[in-house]
Amino acid sequence: MSAADVTILDYGSGNLRSAQRALERTGAQVTVTSDFDTALNATGLVVPGVGAFAACMDGLRAVKGDRIVGRRLAGGRPVLGICVGMQILFERGVEFGVEAEGCGEWPGSVTQLPAPVLPHMGWNTVDAPEGTVLFDGLDADTRFYFVHSYAAQTWEMDNVGSPLVAPKLTWAEHGGPFLAAVENGPLSATQFHPEKSGDAGAHLLENWVRGLS
Repeated sequence: MSAADVTILDYGSGNLRSAQRALERTGAQVTVTSDFDTALNATGLVVPGVGAFAACMDGLRAVKGDRIVGRRLAGGRPVLGICVGMQILFERGVEFGVEAEGCGEWPGSVTQLPAPVLPHMGWNTVDAPEGTVLFDGLDADTRFYFVHSYAAQTWEMDNVGSPLVAPKLTWAEHGGPFLAAVENGPLSATQFHPEKSGDAGAHLLENWVRGLS
């Protein structure tokens, strides 16, 4: 079986090289590019992101990344968002009282965590649901590496229909519950950094890449 073809979207944000190295360790053939057609046609697309929500959206739109994501998902083609790359999949982000429009693939807002200490930086456990693909084979006390002050803290999508296709929601806690990961058909995302999460992150990325075949 040939190696999966994975593209990391370069839009000026994210830990591109560390993500590339982590994905290459899974055996995937990895390309880092801002090229529209390459990102559109890859077997799997990774959308990283660090920094401010609005700045990431500006960079994403500059390379038509929002259109790439939308067209891929319309065709059932896998996308994985990481950190702010997860946040921008929601309708909007609110930082310092300023609201910015996101990709709108999921309803709801990304807002500041209600925690006395920010950012939420370091290792934390997550509460993954049964039947998850990303966390398959990982123990419940497995820790992942987070660096963020904002997150989606509610899930607003109306999950009508078969439970077999309902989104898999993984939660974590820092001042209150927030979404640590979502698996929603071809669209998956993690608020934490799998590429910085050691063996646990490598296992999660292997799970995602395996699902591309």
